[in-house]
Amino acid sequence: MSKQYIKQLIERKTDQSGLIETGIQGVQLFRVTDSMRCAPAIYEPAAIAILSGEKEAILDGQHYVYDANQYMCCPITMPVEAGTPNASKTNPLLGVYISLDTKIMTELTMELERTSGTLRRPKSSAALPPSLTLSHWDAQFTDALLRLLQLTDSPEDTAILGRSRLRELYYAILKGDAGNAARRAFGVGNEIARTIEFISSRLDQNIDIEEMAERAGMSRAVFHRKFKHATAMSPLQFLKSMRLNSAAMKIASGMNISQAAIDVGYVSPSQFSREFKRLYGESPKDWNHVKHTHVM
Repeated sequence: MSKQYIKQLIERKTDQSGLIETGIQGVQLFRVTDSMRCAPAIYEPAAIAILSGEKEAILDGQHYVYDANQYMCCPITMPVEAGTPNASKTNPLLGVYISLDTKIMTELTMELERTSGTLRRPKSSAALPPSLTLSHWDAQFTDALLRLLQLTDSPEDTAILGRSRLRELYYAILKGDAGNAARRAFGVGNEIARTIEFISSRLDQNIDIEEMAERAGMSRAVFHRKFKHATAMSPLQFLKSMRLNSAAMKIASGMNISQAAIDVGYVSPSQFSREFKRLYGESPKDWNHVKHTHVM
């Protein structure tokens, strides 16, 4: 019944399509009533729990759909394409977006590692890389999410208990099917996650694989193998996808095409247009003439 209560709470608080702030930092409710094709996006570390409808994500050409049976956990920043192709007014997408706070997740992961000393193997059968994990709703996650969202009816309760109950939800994620991937991103040996954070903050700069490997403290060959295992992409493929996805989002929000290209490190407009069309199937100019919007 807890999931049904969560759904009813979201229905009550999201009478219109869009994102609704809960008063708890990093936690938002959403309702989507328009069908939206998959469009370039950048998933920041987060968990997304669907209560009604379904979302689609495309990672490295592979399509994944998740709904009320599984929540999605993305513990590291990833370039994806995301959409809600089946959403409608009669079948709205309802859910919760939970940003994963790096400091709190790291503290919990370290405490859990000191206590247990072992990593829990994920049960999920979904063939996803560790950067994108589908996790079954278990009792601990469901109860923690319900307890967190129940606070939103009272500003006082939200202010006083919000942070502690969010921490409880993070702990449930670490203990669930997505826990193995989350611990690898936030715990000891998180060199790939730290490298991705470095890349994401410097998309306008020249970064080569040698610099990435050096920052991770690995040889180029070892770094390449571990990076691809974590993200399903090579380091350079990841960097290119991050740049093009960022540019596509900037263009969709109204930025000039040339400025968007410069902002993500392209000095050649022709190269930018060529690589953009190769990835998305249309030129930046054509892209600019179509409205591309989506919720997370």
